[in-house]
Amino acid sequence: MTGLMIQGTGSDVGKSLIVAGLCRALARRGFTVRPFKPQNMSNNAAVTVDGGEIGRAQALQSRACRVAPTVDMNPILLKPESGSGAQVVVRGRRVARMSARGYMRERGRFLEAAIESYRRLERDADIVLVEGAGSPAEINLRDGDLANMGFAEAVDLPVVLVADIHRGGVIAALVGTLEVISPEDAARIQSFIINKFHGDPTLFDAGVRYLEDRTGRRIAGVVPHFPDARKLPQEDVLGLEAGLGGGKGYHVVVPRLARIANFDDLDPLRNEPNVRLTLLQPGEALPGDADLVLLPGSKATVADLAFLRDQGWDVDISAHVRRGGHVLGVCGGYQMLGTALHDPDGIEGITGSVAGLGLLDVKTVMTPEKALQEVSGRHVATGSDLTGYEMHIGRTDGPDRARPFAELGAAGPQHLDGAVSASGQIMGTYLHGMFAADDFRRAFLSALGARPDPLLRHDVVVEETLDALAAHLEAHLDIDGLLAIAHGGDGQVFRGRRA
Repeated sequence: MTGLMIQGTGSDVGKSLIVAGLCRALARRGFTVRPFKPQNMSNNAAVTVDGGEIGRAQALQSRACRVAPTVDMNPILLKPESGSGAQVVVRGRRVARMSARGYMRERGRFLEAAIESYRRLERDADIVLVEGAGSPAEINLRDGDLANMGFAEAVDLPVVLVADIHRGGVIAALVGTLEVISPEDAARIQSFIINKFHGDPTLFDAGVRYLEDRTGRRIAGVVPHFPDARKLPQEDVLGLEAGLGGGKGYHVVVPRLARIANFDDLDPLRNEPNVRLTLLQPGEALPGDADLVLLPGSKATVADLAFLRDQGWDVDISAHVRRGGHVLGVCGGYQMLGTALHDPDGIEGITGSVAGLGLLDVKTVMTPEKALQEVSGRHVATGSDLTGYEMHIGRTDGPDRARPFAELGAAGPQHLDGAVSASGQIMGTYLHGMFAADDFRRAFLSALGARPDPLLRHDVVVEETLDALAAHLEAHLDIDGLLAIAHGGDGQVFRGRRA
């Protein structure tokens, strides 16, 4: 049993992708691998087999390991609900809502849960690949830290530091990190990875020599940019935006809500060659050529409904419907489509009721209980099979529920999901992840007049991309050297129990 922590010189330097690629590369070599992130902050979450929720990146990494995700892979998940507060999820379950200052003051009490989860994974694995968050150079956060060096110290992990050369200043970022952190923390950093290189990597040979001479640490590799990363589920909405383009085809427009959540729902649509996906930015008007408006999930439905109105998108959506366009609301977006949202207990922060968009004759009452489960069933309008997951608070009911979006419970207790207007133009559902079901996606898009690719298989795209990512890292990283570091840095390559 051994572990290795991948930290970064900053956010979005590619830590999650590096860990996912290493997970698949080592799994292909025959290792029993597990991913782990002690603390994550993301509103893009996944449901686990043990009935909890973790960050989307760890769910992808578990898939790279060819195992089902569990809550131990991301024991602390922070889901921002406002500019200064977040929902605190511990081992898959919401335990508190805290301000940023309150969490910083009390976060040390969550370290034990993170360590226990790590030890459970460690018992069943040849190697645990641990992902840090942000950067260890944020020394103002070091006291009580459980995301980077604080956790590495707690379980005695060696660290490899990743830097993004594409954003510039890579040498300063690596050398500077060593300079500002404590000597004890710096001693944990055994090697560097230079990530996202564009062009001829040999042009950085002088930089490699300087870094190795200056720091006394080896460069494990200079990794070229991996363009197919856009085919993988994104944890950050900025990653999703980077993968969108123009073009022609059936136009799906998604308002970018301030607290947009579970936006990986959009990945299968983004990969459809005859679908044009637009993430509508604040301040922009809804395009007149939109075919389908998709209201996405939200971490704070009432606040995001107010945000939607502030942008004037409610007026645009009403005009879109009058022109004969379709609207689909998913989870929080479904709740917004109703006539009213009631929050009698202040679950989202403020007690009271607000009017919905009034496009579906349903009302939602916010409740403290959270639905977290994988589901399967049948899409009523097309009769196609679908799978997905529920992750929501609130109960929705009303006359339009007589026309459900889906019949669920193919493998368990049966129940009806969602609602559809009498005209069929307006649809709402609590189901996330349903567009990954190829038969449903094709049937749904075809019924709306789109031309889905009959050969596109979303799961195959993800699996092939993970294999390509693993091969990419095998070609550009000294993986044997990383294994040696994980095994204690004695130069002996750890072979694993199943190699």
